[in-house]
Amino acid sequence: MSITGIVTAAAVIGIVGIFVGIFLGVAGLCFKVEVDEREEAVLAALPGNNCGGCGYAGCSGLAAAIAKGEAAVNACPVGGEPVGNKVALIMGVDAGVTERKVAYVHCQGDCDKASSDYEYYGVKDCRMMSFVPNGGPKSCNSGCLGFGTCVQVCPFDAITVENGVAKVDKEKCRACGKCVENCPKHLIALIPYRATQVVACSSTDKGPVTMKACQAGCIGCGVCVRNCPQKAVTVTDFHAVIDHERCIGCGACAEKCPKKVIVRI
Repeated sequence: MSITGIVTAAAVIGIVGIFVGIFLGVAGLCFKVEVDEREEAVLAALPGNNCGGCGYAGCSGLAAAIAKGEAAVNACPVGGEPVGNKVALIMGVDAGVTERKVAYVHCQGDCDKASSDYEYYGVKDCRMMSFVPNGGPKSCNSGCLGFGTCVQVCPFDAITVENGVAKVDKEKCRACGKCVENCPKHLIALIPYRATQVVACSSTDKGPVTMKACQAGCIGCGVCVRNCPQKAVTVTDFHAVIDHERCIGCGACAEKCPKKVIVRI
């Protein structure tokens, strides 16, 4: 090939490259997606666990919602008050008071206290129990099955199964709600971190039925209600419930409970 041909080819390639570059530059300006700088700053402040405990599709979804004013600045349950304060500073608003919460398993019917109807040898997953007789081998249809579905879904390694009942480490728990969402028995709830007295049972069966199924079940006797000086305990459907906003942690309910269902945590 002659020198002239080489120079001509190089010139053509160069000109084409210039036009392509100009075209891409113009296209980039025309189709540019505006990004809210506050959204990026909020995303950087969030913990990045992408657990979905806030109700959005990961931290990026929450950051976008906060930037648009569609979510509270303290909506991240994992980050808690420290992250809420950082996000509030970015958004230029008051974070308000954020109460730390933790997950609690309302059951103490372990292998020594709860009766069983049969031995189960299938898949160790609580969610599979809807396909077996009576919803699982335990006589109490409201009791923890102990197969660890909550353990599997917890992203913070805060749950263990001890003697057939799930236990939450309140110091490791970040209240993401994964365990609450995935427990088929609905035994797990988010309670205030400051709570000291809890009802360790979820049964709503009548007293005789509960006592036959588990030695540690609430029988709805109402002794706790009568002995609470703050009127913080009620009994609904044969089951005691503590109002943690009223409870002062005096322990009178736990002391008088004949079945020792109300425990101190």
